Amino acid sequence: MNVLEIKNITKKFEKKIALDCVSCNIKEGKIFGLLGPNGAGKTTLIRIINQILLPDQGEVLYKGRKISLDDLINFGYLPEERGLYKKMKVGEQLLYLSQLKGLSRKEAIKQAKYYFEKFEITTWWDKKVEELSKGMQQKVQFIGTILHNPEVIILDEPFTGLDPINISIFKKEILELKAKNKTIIISTHIMPSVEELCDEIVLINNSKKVLEGEVYEIKNRFKENIYEVEYSKYADTITISHNINYKIINTYKTNNNTSIYFIKIINNDYTSADLLKDLLNSGEIIRFNEILPTMEEIFVKVVKENEVCIRN
Repeated sequence: MNVLEIKNITKKFEKKIALDCVSCNIKEGKIFGLLGPNGAGKTTLIRIINQILLPDQGEVLYKGRKISLDDLINFGYLPEERGLYKKMKVGEQLLYLSQLKGLSRKEAIKQAKYYFEKFEITTWWDKKVEELSKGMQQKVQFIGTILHNPEVIILDEPFTGLDPINISIFKKEILELKAKNKTIIISTHIMPSVEELCDEIVLINNSKKVLEGEVYEIKNRFKENIYEVEYSKYADTITISHNINYKIINTYKTNNNTSIYFIKIINNDYTSADLLKDLLNSGEIIRFNEILPTMEEIFVKVVKENEVCIRN
C-alpha cells in the first residue's frame, strides 16, 4: 500500500524552479530515502508533504486521497533546522509538542519518561535547551518527532551533529520503528546510512527526479560485472591472464599471503558461474564475490551525468 503518493509536484520561487514535475510513491512500513545534492529540492518537497508549502502544480495523496492539514496529526517531522525553544526546559517542551499532536498530558508524560530512559537522558528533564550541545538538542528533537507515535516519520538530515555512538542509537530506533510498521522518510547525505537503512530511494538533482527504485535493484542496475577472487596462501603461483571473456583489472597480495584478483567479465554471454569454473583450475579459491557499487558511487555518477546533460 502507498501511504504517500507524490504526483507531478512543481514549485517555483520567483524565477527559480525548486521542483519540476517530481513524482514518487512511498510504501507503508518502508524506509524511503530522499537524496540529492544541496539545493536539489529535497527540503522543498518535504515541506510540501508537511503542508508548510503548497505546490504550484501537482498534489500529494495520503492513503489514496488528497492530503489535508488534519492528516498531519499522524506525521512526525524532524526538520534540518532545529526548532526547539532555547529558554524552555526539555521536559516541558516535549510535553508541549506532544500535546499539540493530540496526546493528553498524562500520556505525554508516560511516553516522554519511556524515551528519556531508553535514550539514557533522565537527567535532562529540567535542563534548558540552550544548555545542551547540538548533538544533545538533536536527540531531544528526535524524541519530540516520535513521541506521539506517528504513522509517518519524516527525518531531514537526522544525523547532523551526532557522534558515531548516537548515530548508532538513532539507526537502531529507526529500524525498531520500521518493525512497528511505521513509514519513514529520510533525507541525508550520509550514503552508508542509506544502504544500511533504506528500502527505496529517489534522487533529485536540479529540481528533477533522476533516479528511483529499490536500493538493491539500483545497485544491481549499476554493477559493472566485476568480481573479487581470493586464492589461498598455498597458491603461490597463480597464472591467470586476460582472455576474450574477462580481464584482470587489479591484483595484490594480502598480509596473510593470500592473492586477491579483481576480474571484469567483458563477454555478455559469459556468466559468473563460467568465471568461477574457469578460475578453479588456477588454485584453491577461498572467496568469490561480485563487487556492487556503493550508493555513494552511484549518487556521484548519476549527478555528474545529469550535470553534463544540462550543460549540453
